[in-house]
Amino acid sequence: MALLIRNGEIVTVGSRVQADIYAENETITRIGKNLDAPPNTEIIDATGKLVFPGFIDPHVHVYLPFMATFAKDTHQTASIAALIGGTTTYIEMCCPNRNDDALEGYQLWKSKADGKSACDYAFHMSVTKFVKETESQLRQIVADGTASFKIFLAYKNFFGVDDGEMYQTLELAKRLGVIVTAHCENAELVARLQQKLIADGKTGPEWHEPSRPESVEAEGTGRFATFVENTGATGYVVHLSCEKALHAALTAKSRGVKLSVESVLPHLLLDKPYAERPGVEGMKHVMSPPLRAKHNQDVLWNALAHGSVDTIGTDHCPFDMEQKLLGKDSFVTIPNGIPGIEDRVNLLYTNGVKRGRLNLDRFVDAASTRAAKLFGLFPRKGTIAVDSDADIVVYDTNYRGVVSAKSQHTNNDYNGFEGMEIEGRPSVVTVRGKVQVREGKFVGERGRGKLLKREPTHF
Repeated sequence: MALLIRNGEIVTVGSRVQADIYAENETITRIGKNLDAPPNTEIIDATGKLVFPGFIDPHVHVYLPFMATFAKDTHQTASIAALIGGTTTYIEMCCPNRNDDALEGYQLWKSKADGKSACDYAFHMSVTKFVKETESQLRQIVADGTASFKIFLAYKNFFGVDDGEMYQTLELAKRLGVIVTAHCENAELVARLQQKLIADGKTGPEWHEPSRPESVEAEGTGRFATFVENTGATGYVVHLSCEKALHAALTAKSRGVKLSVESVLPHLLLDKPYAERPGVEGMKHVMSPPLRAKHNQDVLWNALAHGSVDTIGTDHCPFDMEQKLLGKDSFVTIPNGIPGIEDRVNLLYTNGVKRGRLNLDRFVDAASTRAAKLFGLFPRKGTIAVDSDADIVVYDTNYRGVVSAKSQHTNNDYNGFEGMEIEGRPSVVTVRGKVQVREGKFVGERGRGKLLKREPTHF
């Protein structure tokens, strides 16, 4: 069925215009004033509302075997939660560990999503070792349409790669035109600091942050940037959390290193005391990099406003309270992660745009357009234009609500942003021209999502 969205204010990077949008056969075919439409067209009145391109979360975990358990979401639950929050595309980290076969892992991750997601999706392929068959397997994966890699400079002996493997991955990525995303810490330093703290009887969640301090993240960020610089590759720092790491990234960018920076919602809104509470209350907020001292939040917001932080993701990774309690005897065994896929857009709009920290242009860029451009999805995604996919969010700026686990759609029994107020939410969300969400309720087609094939663009 054709779709006509009338009388909204269309907001894209560099443009705000009052106009109608007409879509058919999954794409936008006309934009203009007072558009007519054939009979049986579905018509949405967007008067008084903002109309955004579908939002893109560049960093999520849906299927994830990790730290003796599994993340709680499936693509059925995660995609519906994403859509209700205005995210129409997410990029999942495909994360086989060092003991797994990379190609088999890639096929497994694909099978978990196929026919199950209600929104479109893609993958970053994690490289967790570099052995004889790695190059040929990665070439097959890129040929299949997955044009971004992920490396971990953390989680020693599980996901983590050493410097030699990082070099090989970046050198291959340069030849293939693939961007490499990186979790920037120092696996050896973290392991040593963890051992020392545990030996000293410091086992509670409040010791997680001291085991991977800001200096460790800054070192990892600088080291990754140096390897990117000396291979000629293109890099992307994921979930950057603090001023010291930002300084390392911006210093590299200032000398011409091809490096982009992502921060994630928790580091903008939550700080260290959340993870220092006793018992499971602190464990809920254990993630890596950890929540930091509060002064870092203003630094990140300012960098985001000026474009030094390129994108905002979530690192969505839901573990429930029972799973978090796996670490009751040692913070080292607390499953790392926090859910956020449903709340990112509303909390970023509320705490960014409504509080005067972000203008609408930078909001759309950071939450949609910049990710589309970096990861080979633009202009199919990330904008409202003729021939783009009709992924559209009609946004009600007059809505008022409160974030709560009781009303969330993520498959988890707590919400790390519990009680935070939101000033605005999606009124209508479409995926390729089909209405999937109305007024906070999923009304669409389960399994509509497609795996997005992407071409390498970073030569």
